[in-house]
Amino acid sequence: MKNVRLGIVGLGNIGRFHTGYLLENKVSRCTLTAVSDAFAPSLEAFKGRPGLKTFTSAEEMIRSGEIDALVIATPHFLHTSLGIDALQNGLHVMVEKPISAHKADAERLIACAAARPKQVFAGMFQMRVEPRYLKLRHLIRNGDLGEIVRMNWIITDWFRTEAYYASGGWRATWKGEGGGVLLNQCLHQLDMLQWLCGMPARVRGFCQLGRFHNIEVEDNITTYLEWANGATGVFISSTGEAPGTNRFELCGTRGKVVLENNKIHFTRNDADMIEFSKTSKSGFAKPEVWNVEIPFDNAPNAHCTLLQNFVDSILDGTPLIAPGAEGMGSVELANVLLYSSLLGQNVELPMDSAAWEKKLNELIANSRHEKKVVQQVAEDFTKSFRR
Repeated sequence: MKNVRLGIVGLGNIGRFHTGYLLENKVSRCTLTAVSDAFAPSLEAFKGRPGLKTFTSAEEMIRSGEIDALVIATPHFLHTSLGIDALQNGLHVMVEKPISAHKADAERLIACAAARPKQVFAGMFQMRVEPRYLKLRHLIRNGDLGEIVRMNWIITDWFRTEAYYASGGWRATWKGEGGGVLLNQCLHQLDMLQWLCGMPARVRGFCQLGRFHNIEVEDNITTYLEWANGATGVFISSTGEAPGTNRFELCGTRGKVVLENNKIHFTRNDADMIEFSKTSKSGFAKPEVWNVEIPFDNAPNAHCTLLQNFVDSILDGTPLIAPGAEGMGSVELANVLLYSSLLGQNVELPMDSAAWEKKLNELIANSRHEKKVVQQVAEDFTKSFRR
Protein backbone atom coordinates (compact mmCIF):
# COMPACT_ATOMS: atom_id res chain seq x y z
CA MET A 1 0.00 0.00 0.00
CA LYS A 2 1.36 3.44 -0.96
CA ASN A 3 -1.69 5.54 -0.13
CA VAL A 4 -4.26 5.15 2.64
CA ARG A 5 -7.89 5.36 1.57
CA LEU A 6 -9.65 6.91 4.55
CA GLY A 7 -13.27 6.94 5.62
CA ILE A 8 -14.92 9.09 8.29
CA VAL A 9 -18.08 8.07 10.12
CA GLY A 10 -19.90 10.90 11.87
CA LEU A 11 -20.18 14.33 10.26
CA GLY A 12 -20.94 16.47 13.26
CA ASN A 13 -18.61 19.25 14.38
CA ILE A 14 -15.40 17.26 14.68
CA GLY A 15 -16.08 14.95 11.74
CA ARG A 16 -16.61 17.90 9.40
CA PHE A 17 -13.46 19.50 10.78
CA HIS A 18 -11.41 16.44 9.82
CA THR A 19 -12.87 16.41 6.30
CA GLY A 20 -11.75 20.01 5.83
CA TYR A 21 -8.01 19.50 6.05
CA LEU A 22 -8.20 16.07 4.39
CA LEU A 23 -9.95 17.49 1.32
CA GLU A 24 -7.26 20.18 1.22
CA ASN A 25 -4.65 17.37 1.01
CA LYS A 26 -2.95 18.43 4.24
CA VAL A 27 -2.19 14.78 5.11
CA SER A 28 0.31 13.17 2.74
CA ARG A 29 -0.19 9.68 1.31
CA CYS A 30 -3.83 9.75 2.38
CA THR A 31 -7.07 10.27 0.46
CA LEU A 32 -10.53 10.78 1.89
CA THR A 33 -12.55 8.31 -0.19
CA ALA A 34 -15.74 7.87 1.85
CA VAL A 35 -17.88 9.53 4.50
CA SER A 36 -20.88 8.22 6.41
CA ASP A 37 -23.61 9.67 8.58
CA ALA A 38 -27.00 8.29 9.56
CA PHE A 39 -28.42 11.83 9.23
CA ALA A 40 -28.77 12.09 5.44
CA PRO A 41 -28.69 15.94 5.23
CA SER A 42 -25.15 15.86 6.68
CA LEU A 43 -24.00 14.08 3.53
CA GLU A 44 -25.29 16.68 1.05
CA ALA A 45 -22.14 18.80 1.09
CA PHE A 46 -20.05 15.76 0.08
CA LYS A 47 -22.17 14.35 -2.73
CA GLY A 48 -20.84 14.67 -6.26
CA ARG A 49 -17.21 15.10 -5.23
CA PRO A 50 -14.92 13.07 -7.52
CA GLY A 51 -13.48 10.04 -5.77
CA LEU A 52 -15.59 10.50 -2.64
CA LYS A 53 -18.49 8.18 -1.85
CA THR A 54 -21.21 8.82 0.71
CA PHE A 55 -22.97 6.24 2.88
CA THR A 56 -25.92 6.50 5.25
CA SER A 57 -24.81 3.20 6.81
CA ALA A 58 -21.45 2.96 8.55
CA GLU A 59 -21.61 -0.82 8.32
CA GLU A 60 -22.00 -0.58 4.56
CA MET A 61 -19.04 1.78 4.28
CA ILE A 62 -16.89 -0.53 6.42
CA ARG A 63 -17.64 -3.43 4.05
CA SER A 64 -17.57 -1.41 0.83
CA GLY A 65 -13.94 -2.02 -0.10
CA GLU A 66 -13.58 1.75 -0.59
CA ILE A 67 -11.47 2.37 2.53
CA ASP A 68 -8.37 1.01 4.26
CA ALA A 69 -8.80 2.97 7.50
CA LEU A 70 -11.63 4.54 9.46
CA VAL A 71 -11.89 7.64 11.67
CA ILE A 72 -14.79 7.30 14.13
CA ALA A 73 -16.35 10.65 15.07
CA THR A 74 -19.82 9.57 16.16
CA PRO A 75 -21.63 9.93 19.50
CA HIS A 76 -19.78 8.07 22.25
CA PHE A 77 -21.69 4.81 22.54
CA LEU A 78 -21.05 3.98 18.87
CA HIS A 79 -17.27 4.19 19.23
CA THR A 80 -16.93 0.66 20.58
CA SER A 81 -19.32 -1.16 18.26
CA LEU A 82 -18.08 0.62 15.14
CA GLY A 83 -14.45 0.21 16.18
CA ILE A 84 -14.84 -3.52 16.71
CA ASP A 85 -16.76 -3.90 13.45
CA ALA A 86 -14.08 -2.03 11.51
CA LEU A 87 -11.23 -3.99 13.10
CA GLN A 88 -12.97 -7.30 12.46
CA ASN A 89 -13.30 -6.30 8.81
CA GLY A 90 -9.59 -5.64 8.46
CA LEU A 91 -9.53 -1.84 8.73
CA HIS A 92 -7.09 0.37 10.61
CA VAL A 93 -8.97 2.50 13.15
CA MET A 94 -8.61 5.91 14.74
CA VAL A 95 -11.21 6.83 17.36
CA GLU A 96 -12.12 10.35 18.46
CA LYS A 97 -12.34 10.96 22.19
CA PRO A 98 -13.43 9.13 24.20
CA ILE A 99 -12.38 5.78 22.77
CA SER A 100 -15.50 4.38 24.47
CA ALA A 101 -18.29 5.70 26.67
CA HIS A 102 -17.21 3.56 29.61
CA LYS A 103 -14.30 1.42 30.77
CA ALA A 104 -15.92 -1.98 30.10
CA ASP A 105 -16.54 -1.04 26.47
CA ALA A 106 -13.01 0.35 26.21
CA GLU A 107 -11.68 -3.00 27.44
CA ARG A 108 -13.66 -4.78 24.71
CA LEU A 109 -12.40 -2.46 21.99
CA ILE A 110 -8.79 -2.67 23.16
CA ALA A 111 -8.96 -6.47 23.35
CA CYS A 112 -10.27 -6.62 19.78
CA ALA A 113 -7.42 -4.39 18.58
CA ALA A 114 -4.82 -6.36 20.55
CA ALA A 115 -5.90 -9.54 18.76
CA ARG A 116 -5.08 -7.83 15.44
CA PRO A 117 -1.54 -6.45 15.89
CA LYS A 118 -1.06 -5.83 12.16
CA GLN A 119 -3.89 -3.28 12.20
CA VAL A 120 -3.21 0.19 13.59
CA PHE A 121 -5.45 1.35 16.42
CA ALA A 122 -5.04 5.01 17.41
CA GLY A 123 -6.80 7.66 19.48
CA MET A 124 -7.27 11.31 18.53
CA PHE A 125 -5.56 12.82 21.57
CA GLN A 126 -4.05 15.81 19.80
CA MET A 127 -3.00 17.69 22.94
CA ARG A 128 -0.05 15.29 23.10
CA VAL A 129 1.61 17.29 20.32
CA GLU A 130 0.85 20.74 21.76
CA PRO A 131 4.20 22.32 22.75
CA ARG A 132 2.83 23.64 26.07
CA TYR A 133 2.24 20.10 27.34
CA LEU A 134 5.41 18.75 25.78
CA LYS A 135 7.33 21.40 27.75
CA LEU A 136 5.59 20.34 30.99
CA ARG A 137 6.33 16.69 30.26
CA HIS A 138 9.99 17.55 29.66
CA LEU A 139 10.20 19.37 33.03
CA ILE A 140 8.76 16.35 34.81
CA ARG A 141 10.79 13.70 33.01
CA ASN A 142 14.00 15.71 33.23
CA GLY A 143 13.65 16.02 36.99
CA ASP A 144 13.45 19.83 36.94
CA LEU A 145 10.32 19.71 39.12
CA GLY A 146 11.67 16.99 41.38
CA GLU A 147 9.01 14.61 42.71
CA ILE A 148 5.45 15.78 42.04
CA VAL A 149 3.61 16.47 45.31
CA ARG A 150 0.51 18.37 44.17
CA MET A 151 -1.59 18.97 41.07
CA ASN A 152 -4.40 21.49 40.64
CA TRP A 153 -6.36 22.01 37.43
CA ILE A 154 -9.24 24.45 37.35
CA ILE A 155 -10.80 24.39 33.91
CA THR A 156 -14.16 26.08 34.09
CA ASP A 157 -14.05 28.02 30.81
CA TRP A 158 -16.23 25.46 29.01
CA PHE A 159 -19.31 27.68 29.23
CA ARG A 160 -22.21 26.16 27.30
CA THR A 161 -25.74 27.50 26.86
CA GLU A 162 -29.02 25.62 26.87
CA ALA A 163 -28.97 25.94 23.06
CA TYR A 164 -25.80 23.84 22.96
CA TYR A 165 -27.40 21.01 24.90
CA ALA A 166 -30.58 21.24 22.85
CA SER A 167 -28.64 20.85 19.58
CA GLY A 168 -28.68 17.05 19.68
CA GLY A 169 -30.90 14.42 21.26
CA TRP A 170 -27.86 12.43 22.38
CA ARG A 171 -26.11 15.32 24.11
CA ALA A 172 -25.88 15.31 27.91
CA THR A 173 -27.88 12.11 28.35
CA TRP A 174 -26.94 8.86 30.04
CA LYS A 175 -28.01 6.91 26.96
CA GLY A 176 -26.36 9.18 24.39
CA GLU A 177 -23.10 10.24 26.05
CA GLY A 178 -22.77 8.26 29.26
CA GLY A 179 -21.79 11.37 31.18
CA GLY A 180 -21.36 15.13 30.96
CA VAL A 181 -18.51 17.58 31.36
CA LEU A 182 -16.03 14.88 32.41
CA LEU A 183 -16.58 12.57 29.45
CA ASN A 184 -17.30 15.23 26.82
CA GLN A 185 -15.42 18.48 27.46
CA CYS A 186 -12.63 17.29 29.79
CA LEU A 187 -11.41 14.10 28.10
CA HIS A 188 -8.29 15.75 26.65
CA GLN A 189 -7.42 17.34 30.01
CA LEU A 190 -7.89 13.99 31.73
CA ASP A 191 -5.63 12.45 29.11
CA MET A 192 -3.02 15.10 29.85
CA LEU A 193 -3.40 14.62 33.60
CA GLN A 194 -2.58 10.91 33.43
CA TRP A 195 -0.02 11.37 30.61
CA LEU A 196 1.92 13.84 32.75
CA CYS A 197 1.30 12.58 36.29
CA GLY A 198 0.29 8.94 35.87
CA MET A 199 -2.95 7.39 37.07
CA PRO A 200 -3.98 8.14 40.65
CA ALA A 201 -4.47 5.38 43.21
CA ARG A 202 -7.77 6.65 44.61
CA VAL A 203 -10.26 9.44 43.94
CA ARG A 204 -13.27 11.17 45.44
CA GLY A 205 -15.68 12.98 43.16
CA PHE A 206 -18.29 15.61 43.93
CA CYS A 207 -20.33 15.99 40.75
CA GLN A 208 -23.52 18.02 40.43
CA LEU A 209 -26.03 16.74 37.89
CA GLY A 210 -27.82 19.45 35.93
CA ARG A 211 -26.55 22.19 38.26
CA PHE A 212 -26.66 24.90 35.59
CA HIS A 213 -28.60 23.31 32.73
CA ASN A 214 -31.71 21.27 32.07
CA ILE A 215 -29.74 18.04 31.64
CA GLU A 216 -29.46 14.76 33.54
CA VAL A 217 -25.66 14.43 33.63
CA GLU A 218 -22.92 16.34 35.44
CA ASP A 219 -22.15 19.94 34.44
CA ASN A 220 -20.25 21.05 37.57
CA ILE A 221 -17.56 19.01 39.33
CA THR A 222 -14.96 19.27 42.07
CA THR A 223 -12.80 16.19 42.51
CA TYR A 224 -9.92 14.98 44.66
CA LEU A 225 -7.16 12.62 43.48
CA GLU A 226 -4.38 10.87 45.36
CA TRP A 227 -1.37 9.05 43.92
CA ALA A 228 0.46 6.05 45.34
CA ASN A 229 3.44 8.21 46.38
CA GLY A 230 1.20 10.51 48.44
CA ALA A 231 0.87 13.27 45.84
CA THR A 232 -2.55 14.89 45.80
CA GLY A 233 -4.60 16.75 43.25
CA VAL A 234 -7.79 18.69 42.68
CA PHE A 235 -9.57 18.74 39.33
CA ILE A 236 -12.42 21.24 38.91
CA SER A 237 -14.58 21.83 35.86
CA SER A 238 -17.92 23.25 34.76
CA THR A 239 -19.94 24.14 31.68
CA GLY A 240 -22.04 26.65 33.56
CA GLU A 241 -19.49 29.10 34.94
CA ALA A 242 -18.67 32.36 33.17
CA PRO A 243 -16.15 33.82 32.55
CA GLY A 244 -14.38 30.73 33.86
CA THR A 245 -10.74 29.86 34.53
CA ASN A 246 -8.12 27.60 32.99
CA ARG A 247 -5.20 27.21 35.38
CA PHE A 248 -3.01 24.11 35.56
CA GLU A 249 -0.55 24.03 38.44
CA LEU A 250 2.04 21.37 39.20
CA CYS A 251 4.10 21.53 42.39
CA GLY A 252 7.18 19.37 42.87
CA THR A 253 9.97 19.23 45.39
CA ARG A 254 12.14 21.39 43.09
CA GLY A 255 9.59 24.07 42.21
CA LYS A 256 6.20 24.95 40.78
CA VAL A 257 5.01 25.36 37.20
CA VAL A 258 1.79 27.16 36.22
CA LEU A 259 0.13 27.09 32.81
CA GLU A 260 -2.40 29.90 32.51
CA ASN A 261 -3.36 32.56 29.97
CA ASN A 262 -1.21 30.87 27.30
CA LYS A 263 1.93 31.26 29.41
CA ILE A 264 4.10 28.83 31.34
CA HIS A 265 5.64 30.27 34.50
CA PHE A 266 8.22 28.13 36.29
CA THR A 267 9.33 29.03 39.82
CA ARG A 268 12.37 26.83 40.41
CA ASN A 269 13.71 26.10 43.87
CA ASP A 270 17.46 26.40 44.25
CA ALA A 271 17.30 23.29 46.45
CA ASP A 272 14.94 20.37 46.91
CA MET A 273 12.34 21.59 49.41
CA ILE A 274 12.36 18.35 51.44
CA GLU A 275 16.14 18.32 51.78
CA PHE A 276 16.16 22.06 52.53
CA SER A 277 13.61 21.54 55.29
CA LYS A 278 15.68 18.78 56.87
CA THR A 279 18.95 20.71 56.84
CA SER A 280 17.97 24.34 57.45
CA LYS A 281 18.80 25.85 60.85
CA SER A 282 16.04 28.48 60.55
CA GLY A 283 12.37 27.77 61.18
CA PHE A 284 11.22 30.35 58.62
CA ALA A 285 13.80 29.96 55.87
CA LYS A 286 12.77 29.11 52.31
CA PRO A 287 14.77 27.92 49.31
CA GLU A 288 15.85 30.69 46.96
CA VAL A 289 13.96 30.64 43.68
CA TRP A 290 14.46 31.45 40.03
CA ASN A 291 11.46 32.79 38.11
CA VAL A 292 11.41 31.59 34.51
CA GLU A 293 8.95 32.19 31.69
CA ILE A 294 9.03 29.20 29.34
CA PRO A 295 8.14 30.18 25.76
CA PHE A 296 6.14 27.95 23.45
CA ASP A 297 4.31 28.10 20.14
CA ASN A 298 1.01 26.47 19.31
CA ALA A 299 0.94 23.38 17.14
CA PRO A 300 -0.20 24.54 13.66
CA ASN A 301 -2.84 21.79 13.30
CA ALA A 302 -2.58 19.22 16.05
CA HIS A 303 -5.41 17.04 14.69
CA CYS A 304 -3.71 16.93 11.30
CA THR A 305 -0.43 15.95 12.97
CA LEU A 306 -2.11 13.03 14.75
CA LEU A 307 -3.78 11.85 11.54
CA GLN A 308 -0.49 12.09 9.64
CA ASN A 309 1.11 9.99 12.38
CA PHE A 310 -1.74 7.45 11.98
CA VAL A 311 -1.09 7.23 8.23
CA ASP A 312 2.68 6.97 8.74
CA SER A 313 2.11 4.16 11.24
CA ILE A 314 -0.01 2.26 8.71
CA LEU A 315 2.47 2.69 5.86
CA ASP A 316 5.83 2.74 7.63
CA GLY A 317 5.29 1.30 11.09
CA THR A 318 6.00 4.68 12.72
CA PRO A 319 5.25 4.55 16.48
CA LEU A 320 1.91 6.11 17.37
CA ILE A 321 1.84 9.35 19.34
CA ALA A 322 -1.47 8.29 20.89
CA PRO A 323 -2.02 4.53 20.76
CA GLY A 324 -5.70 3.70 21.05
CA ALA A 325 -5.14 1.54 24.13
CA GLU A 326 -3.83 4.62 26.00
CA GLY A 327 -7.30 6.12 25.66
CA MET A 328 -8.29 3.88 28.56
CA GLY A 329 -6.77 6.27 31.11
CA SER A 330 -9.00 9.25 30.33
CA VAL A 331 -12.13 7.06 30.05
CA GLU A 332 -11.43 5.46 33.41
CA LEU A 333 -10.84 8.84 35.08
CA ALA A 334 -14.06 10.30 33.64
CA ASN A 335 -15.98 7.23 34.78
CA VAL A 336 -14.48 6.82 38.23
CA LEU A 337 -14.79 10.47 39.27
CA LEU A 338 -18.50 10.40 38.46
CA TYR A 339 -18.98 6.92 39.94
CA SER A 340 -17.33 8.03 43.19
CA SER A 341 -19.73 10.96 43.41
CA LEU A 342 -22.79 8.82 42.80
CA LEU A 343 -21.61 6.33 45.45
CA GLY A 344 -20.66 9.11 47.85
CA GLN A 345 -17.33 7.50 48.72
CA ASN A 346 -13.69 7.10 47.72
CA VAL A 347 -12.95 4.65 44.92
CA GLU A 348 -9.67 2.80 44.45
CA LEU A 349 -8.11 2.47 41.00
CA PRO A 350 -8.18 0.50 38.83
CA MET A 351 -11.95 0.77 39.06
CA ASP A 352 -14.38 -2.12 38.67
CA SER A 353 -15.50 -1.64 35.07
CA ALA A 354 -18.41 -4.06 35.38
CA ALA A 355 -19.76 -2.21 38.44
CA TRP A 356 -19.77 1.12 36.59
CA GLU A 357 -21.33 -0.45 33.50
CA LYS A 358 -24.13 -1.86 35.69
CA LYS A 359 -24.67 1.53 37.36
CA LEU A 360 -24.69 3.34 34.02
CA ASN A 361 -27.23 0.90 32.61
CA GLU A 362 -29.41 1.56 35.64
CA LEU A 363 -29.16 5.32 35.05
CA ILE A 364 -30.16 4.78 31.41
CA ALA A 365 -33.06 2.49 32.29
CA ASN A 366 -34.38 4.82 35.00
CA SER A 367 -34.01 8.04 33.01
CA ARG A 368 -37.18 10.08 32.84
CA HIS A 369 -35.56 13.20 31.44
CA GLU A 370 -37.42 14.67 28.48
CA LYS A 371 -35.29 16.61 26.07
CA LYS A 372 -36.37 19.12 23.46
CA VAL A 373 -34.06 19.22 20.45
CA VAL A 374 -33.63 22.56 18.70
CA GLN A 375 -31.63 23.33 15.55
CA GLN A 376 -28.35 25.02 16.51
CA VAL A 377 -26.87 27.95 14.62
CA ALA A 378 -23.61 26.90 12.94
CA GLU A 379 -20.70 28.17 15.00
CA ASP A 380 -16.91 27.87 15.08
CA PHE A 381 -16.17 25.30 17.78
CA THR A 382 -12.43 25.09 17.06
CA LYS A 383 -11.64 27.79 19.63
CA SER A 384 -12.12 25.08 22.27
CA PHE A 385 -9.20 23.02 20.95
CA ARG A 386 -6.31 24.62 22.86
CA ARG A 387 -6.80 24.66 26.60
